[in-house]
Amino acid sequence: MSENYLNNQFIIAMPSLIEPIFHHTVTYLCQHTKEGALGIVINRSAEMKLGEIFKQMDITATVLETAETLVFSGGPVQQDRGFVVHNACGTWDMTLPVSEDISLTTSRDVIEAIAAGEGPKKYLIALGYAGWSEGQLEKEMLSNSWLNTPCAKQILFETPVNQRWNAAASQIGIDINQLTTPAGHC
Repeated sequence: MSENYLNNQFIIAMPSLIEPIFHHTVTYLCQHTKEGALGIVINRSAEMKLGEIFKQMDITATVLETAETLVFSGGPVQQDRGFVVHNACGTWDMTLPVSEDISLTTSRDVIEAIAAGEGPKKYLIALGYAGWSEGQLEKEMLSNSWLNTPCAKQILFETPVNQRWNAAASQIGIDINQLTTPAGHC
């Protein structure tokens, strides 16, 4: 895999990116290849809890607190489909390893395991994903729409949602609120 690919990294929307779908977002890149990229927005609520998904999927939660888990709006593509970013563990039907310790799963079995308290210990559930075609993300980065940073599991799984945009940038020493529109690549 090329070192130019941004798998297992955050891309942070620059303050100048005013497109409503991505304004002030942090996206976890799960797959980035020459064919394009797939990421999950990790700081935009879908305005629902996991209990609603359990109900829609006819899953009974035996661990009741899982029903209170926030569900994210992972991006504008396939918003009717669930994506689970989680610590790498277990064997699920449809899992993409993102790094040694983080995976992306799209199969029902991981949701059932979470409801039963037998799933991953750390997870983020999103409806939809953000996708880029071949070369699109690279062009957007060159136009200063995004800043990339290493993934930090604490930000991914534990940082309060409303603090993730600032926290992701600050891990590389940037106060993103102080950036001006012309800042970025030469």
